[in-house]
Amino acid sequence: MPAPRAHRHDVTVIGSGEAKGRALERPNLRFVRADLSEIGEVDRVVAELTGRHERVDGLALFANRPRPRRQMTADGLEYTFALYYLSRYRLGERLSPLLDASPDPVIVNVAGVGTTAGRIHWDDPQLTHGYGLVRAQLQAGRANDLLGVAHEGKARYVLYHPGFTRSGLDGHPNPLVRAALKALARVAARKVDDSAAPVVEWLQHPPTDKLTAADRGRPVEQSVHTLDPHDATRLATYTEQLLLRLPAR
Repeated sequence: MPAPRAHRHDVTVIGSGEAKGRALERPNLRFVRADLSEIGEVDRVVAELTGRHERVDGLALFANRPRPRRQMTADGLEYTFALYYLSRYRLGERLSPLLDASPDPVIVNVAGVGTTAGRIHWDDPQLTHGYGLVRAQLQAGRANDLLGVAHEGKARYVLYHPGFTRSGLDGHPNPLVRAALKALARVAARKVDDSAAPVVEWLQHPPTDKLTAADRGRPVEQSVHTLDPHDATRLATYTEQLLLRLPAR
């Protein structure tokens, strides 16, 4: 979601939910419907933004939708990897010229930094064997951690783990799990406004450090093994090669 600074009011929200998106629209807020699990859709969004804007001051990355069973995208990729990680990689990469045109750009990647469970399955990143919802989510979360470490653009990069939040609970495909999550959220989840407040603050006032990592209000030491620079380079190389192998659309 490209976002403004103080006193600027041009915001574009990107998502797949037509009804929710249209409900948001107002004169200075646009909704663009897109399935960000598909590379062609990501590129279409980038082309639309490039045609309308001379710069992007802030980019906030949220896209994620758990899948209990392994699902393939139109590009032949594992769905969680494609939506939760690859779309964020591609948006940051393709929007870098617009971000570089801003005097003070920032990218806020909302994922699970600070969580050390899970890893990149280097021998099978597409999880063709032994797929599980939690396994896929944790791998993509660790991939987003490394995405922040590998970032080399002008924009400052923020990795943010908001914790369990009362948001997106209707999106879980299993009705029993959905009901359980809603019940748990009533007593244990953070309010959306509380979780979103740091994102707004970073977008309005970017941090001075090249990389900032925060887990539910606490700074994350960048020496933690999930922010390993060697792994970040390795994942960036894999991602670049993967995109080169995809058929042109």
